[in-house]
Amino acid sequence: MGTTPIGEAVFAEDAYTLGPGDRIQINLFRVETYSGPQQVLVDGTLNLPLAGTVFVEGLTLQQAAAAISQRYAPFYRRPIVTVSLLAPRPLRFSVSGEVARPGSYVVSLASGGGGADLSAVRLPTLTSAIRDAGGVNSAANVRQIQIRRTRRTGPNQSTSQLITVNLWNLLQRGDLQQDITLRDGDSILIPAARTLNLAEARQLASANLYASANRPIDVVVVGEVKRPGSHTLASSSSNSDANERQDFVPTVTRAIQAAGGITEVANVRQIQVRRQTASGTVQTLDVDLWALLQEGDVNQDTVLQNGDTVLIPTATDLNPAEVTELATATFSPDSIPVYVVGEVNNPGLVQLRPNTPLNQAILAAGGFNNRRARRSSVKLLRLNPDGTVTEQTIPIDFSASLSAANNPALRGNDVIVVGRSDLTTFSDSFESLVAPLGSVFPIVNLLRLFGL
Repeated sequence: MGTTPIGEAVFAEDAYTLGPGDRIQINLFRVETYSGPQQVLVDGTLNLPLAGTVFVEGLTLQQAAAAISQRYAPFYRRPIVTVSLLAPRPLRFSVSGEVARPGSYVVSLASGGGGADLSAVRLPTLTSAIRDAGGVNSAANVRQIQIRRTRRTGPNQSTSQLITVNLWNLLQRGDLQQDITLRDGDSILIPAARTLNLAEARQLASANLYASANRPIDVVVVGEVKRPGSHTLASSSSNSDANERQDFVPTVTRAIQAAGGITEVANVRQIQVRRQTASGTVQTLDVDLWALLQEGDVNQDTVLQNGDTVLIPTATDLNPAEVTELATATFSPDSIPVYVVGEVNNPGLVQLRPNTPLNQAILAAGGFNNRRARRSSVKLLRLNPDGTVTEQTIPIDFSASLSAANNPALRGNDVIVVGRSDLTTFSDSFESLVAPLGSVFPIVNLLRLFGL
């Protein structure tokens, strides 16, 4: 068995070859008795009257006619034999490796209307077989596709060939020689790539050989996202029209959106996509979504496949300017929870846009309670990634612009504490002091007690 690259003449488009199950018409010129329909038997032979057993598997119609003529030669002088195809057999092939639905497939072939015309007999090609198998996955190495082909040369003899096909040449240069015609019994192996290129992966995803993008896939998103765990990526609605479903592509940013968006401490420069191949190995793709935001590198938003894991690590050094810019990205959450407690008109939980300035959160909670609030400053409590809590006193100026010292951008689960004014504190303390006395002494005696 040898390995043969595509391009040699032996693998060019050739004629239909016979095999078990084919129904053919044999005409022996001027011998009607021995003319008529025949079926190729499971051992690849024909059982002909007078001529006996003739092996025709793997032969073209012309070659089969010559073989039959040779067998009739001892009985007739220069026998003229023609063979035509009445009904082609179903063609079987298998597809394994990096495809959506590996397995064995059977394709029924058109018979050309039951006559000798073979123009309607459409043999499957490599690309049509891949599409039948649901398309290739992102992990596929389309440069090294292997087709194992076994050809019987006799009742107990066979030869085996291994054909290597580079479908990337078809995708990039339109080399149709790579889309070879399959034969009955071919085994197709789509291997996994050792390393993945983001640009090539995106080009492959746009080809019609790629696994259908409009079916739901399950991925796992972990790390610095709001809702880590398993998520199903599908078109936005079950009622979406066909065009929306066709346009849906499961990418890294869509997976992050499904997980609620990134947290404020996410490191979008070093995202990893981990993918298990059909052979059991794990591929890792490094994704830099900051390059997507800054340079428009759409290749970073790589297409995902079923079973992928997306890991968003924690940033060790946060740049306030970058944090602010990330908050406007599509893969950031639509809102963050912030708690405003103390002397505001509507204390409690407020939902704000990421990186909303602190003074806007106070306004969202109804503003200061004019009678009780300390308006000069508030306290900001923040839970850090390491589990510690920081407390910062922030001066309040509603006309101030965003700044880390005087009007910081808020993060999810921040707590803003609006304290009481000095007068309110004294008043509350006084009331707590005199309230028990008032329950014991009448109000007149209470006033006398204080000399009033």
